[in-house]
Amino acid sequence: MAYVPGVALLVALVAGCSAGSDADDPAADSKPGSPTVTAAPPGKYRTLPESCRAVPLSTLKDLLPGAAGLPEDQQEKVYEGTAAVTYDTDRKVGCRWKSDAPDASRNLSIDFERVVSYDPAVSDDDRARDVYAKKQDAAALPTTSAGATPSETTGGSASASAGSTPSGSPGGSSSASPSADPSGNTTDADPDEDLRPRLLDELGDAAFLDDTLTRAGSTAQHRTVSVVFRTSNVIVTVQYMEQPARVTEVPDSRELQEKAQALARNLDEALSD
Repeated sequence: MAYVPGVALLVALVAGCSAGSDADDPAADSKPGSPTVTAAPPGKYRTLPESCRAVPLSTLKDLLPGAAGLPEDQQEKVYEGTAAVTYDTDRKVGCRWKSDAPDASRNLSIDFERVVSYDPAVSDDDRARDVYAKKQDAAALPTTSAGATPSETTGGSASASAGSTPSGSPGGSSSASPSADPSGNTTDADPDEDLRPRLLDELGDAAFLDDTLTRAGSTAQHRTVSVVFRTSNVIVTVQYMEQPARVTEVPDSRELQEKAQALARNLDEALSD
């Protein structure tokens, strides 16, 4: 059989086109065993509660005793609270309450912040951890025990380092006390009870308490107890403040801390339901 160069060339070109047709096939570019990029999971919470209805009426009556002596219509106004100004109620909401009494005034506020990560590689929970950690760092809590993680330390309360001064010297009582130690804790207080700013156990995924005593000019001292906790991608802040009418009186840390923590735990349970 005679060799025909043109026919041989045509066969070669057809074979080459057939072999190269896979280059246009998307499936041909995938490599066996290559990892699949998966977006980080969203946070547990997609909405926030209605803040001014988040606290039961019975709790408000306990936290705002000054309202009890008001006419009924004024009581209702106090217990309704005032919603915090916010431009995105899906991301942040809050409410404020205030009551005045002859012996003292009390303020209560709660804030809910739903953290959302816009980075597909970072989950909402991880982003919320960062936001919470900044709040904890800003509170400048006493030094944690050796080996503890600075942010979101769990499993035990933080203890103050030797020689440190607690924020606001918690422990002062609104009633006269025979004597008090340098930190402001009365001598008849339980020596095992730590009223200093600290990390809290069994509240959300991480929590801390801050206690600040301040005086503005010649007015009475006012104490503000803050409880901040994170649960999944929501961060909750509870602030409870008392200012006695008399300049010589100091608000009691123990009472304010106990009530602020009780409210925070109730809010945490309500979120989990």
